[in-house]
Amino acid sequence: MPLPEGTIPVGIGLLVAGLASFAFLRVGKNALGSDEAFSPVLSLWFATFALAPGFFLPLEQELGRAISARRALGQGARPVVRKVVLLGIALAAIVITIIIAASPWISQSYFGGDWVMLVALIIAFASYMPVQLARGIASGHGRFRAYAIVMGADGAIRVLLCIALAIVGVNTVGPYGMAVALAPLAGFFYVYARGQLRTEDGPPATWQEVTPNLGWLLLGSVFAAGLVNAGPVAATLMADESQKEFVTQFGYAVLLSRIPLFLFQAVQAALLPRLARLAARNEFDEFRSGFRKLMIIVLAVGAAGILGSFVLGPFVIEKMYDVDISRRTLAMLALGSAGYMIALALAQAVIALKGHALVGVGWGLGMVAFVVVTWLSSDELFRRIEFGLVASSVAALIAFAIALRHKLRTGSVPTSESAMEAIINMPFES
Repeated sequence: MPLPEGTIPVGIGLLVAGLASFAFLRVGKNALGSDEAFSPVLSLWFATFALAPGFFLPLEQELGRAISARRALGQGARPVVRKVVLLGIALAAIVITIIIAASPWISQSYFGGDWVMLVALIIAFASYMPVQLARGIASGHGRFRAYAIVMGADGAIRVLLCIALAIVGVNTVGPYGMAVALAPLAGFFYVYARGQLRTEDGPPATWQEVTPNLGWLLLGSVFAAGLVNAGPVAATLMADESQKEFVTQFGYAVLLSRIPLFLFQAVQAALLPRLARLAARNEFDEFRSGFRKLMIIVLAVGAAGILGSFVLGPFVIEKMYDVDISRRTLAMLALGSAGYMIALALAQAVIALKGHALVGVGWGLGMVAFVVVTWLSSDELFRRIEFGLVASSVAALIAFAIALRHKLRTGSVPTSESAMEAIINMPFES
């Protein structure tokens, strides 16, 4: 079948973002000279992606859905955008206030007393608010090239800034932290300057139009984004001074285990828009058939990721980052990643069936499982985190499987709006 609209540009954006992630870490580590020196930058990286997508992705989802609905009616979307911008500013202000209030503890416990990195975290979080809203505007209007530019420019500019800092001989972590913080804005300003975020005026927007599922989407997104970054964040908080270098190496292993998730994004870009069209046309037999095929692909990608991590993982990570990570660690991280990927696919199906509340609860159960298992399972730092990541994915997966069965038994059917929310429900970034 022909590729759905936007598949190629979004796929290119995903590819650039994914490759840039690995390049940034390699260049940054070489520039700063050691894993221990690079540790604060990697900690900032994971903290940013635990917070920003978690809080701002629901705004992107609701904005894209509302704009798409207005386009179908021939109505301008500017009033909707204004409403969501106000929500974004309010949400960013609340979270930043909490970060500032907890800044002494965050700076000391997470960044080893480095206040510059704390400032970088605040700037990075604030930067992603306009970026995610720009993506919502682009997706809602079908401007997928602009969407891909915003997504890919983040990683590309980050690498270029890092290379420039390395060339001029910068060997302190602060400037590299600021590169992480400011890079997302490059793509936003580029598409804004080209008029690709322009919207037309239209009928006044009500809060109900832009927030019907925002609360549950926000709850689920915060927990889901937190879980995918929970391993490195927990390792940073729990490690003693002698383990800082190993925490950085553990972060490299976590990123390597995300390769199946990266492939999953590409699969979604190709398949889920077609599922949305089937839902909109009430072709539910074909919808179920397409979803079953998606799940088969997800299982295959997850199994390949686990096997590849066990067989080739140590060789790949040694060549990429010059570190020695055991097969057990890499296989366990890949298992947790595969479980998360399956859970995410099931969660998207539940959202498509208008089960937003069930998804929020499911990701919450996953977070509880991570905390409990990490706390009680072992005395060895990385092993207990590995167990926690696997347990969290399994808990969420089971919750979503039960929720999906319930929604199907009760006769729930997807709508075009709920299917679109499911399509862009990807609460993690590369």
